[in-house]
Amino acid sequence: MLDSSVCVSGVTVVTQKPPVVTLRKGETATMDCNLGTVTDKSAHWFKQIPGGVPHYVLNFHHSWSFPKYGTGYSSPRFTSTHQSETDYRLIINNVMEDDSAVYYCHVWDDSAKENVSQ
Repeated sequence: MLDSSVCVSGVTVVTQKPPVVTLRKGETATMDCNLGTVTDKSAHWFKQIPGGVPHYVLNFHHSWSFPKYGTGYSSPRFTSTHQSETDYRLIINNVMEDDSAVYYCHVWDDSAKENVSQ
């Protein structure tokens, strides 16, 4: 019997909210991410259109002045802020139809040597 589930003890849990954002063209989207027990790593954001591959949008650390961007993403449309060392926000200004996708928050957990996403 094969089991596809994996349990890794001690891995942080990354949480995102809200689960769904519905907007009109031109509005501003905000998505929050909590990195759980990881306190000194940057939050990475990825965009994935269902059936496609994830695209790197940006990453941001609480000690930085500005995010680091993936190809095709830049300020001021895409940006990030932080409320604490573990709470980050992705902001998409002036949303367009092409922004419709699933957005993932991701962090590297040194304590468990694991990538953690939500």
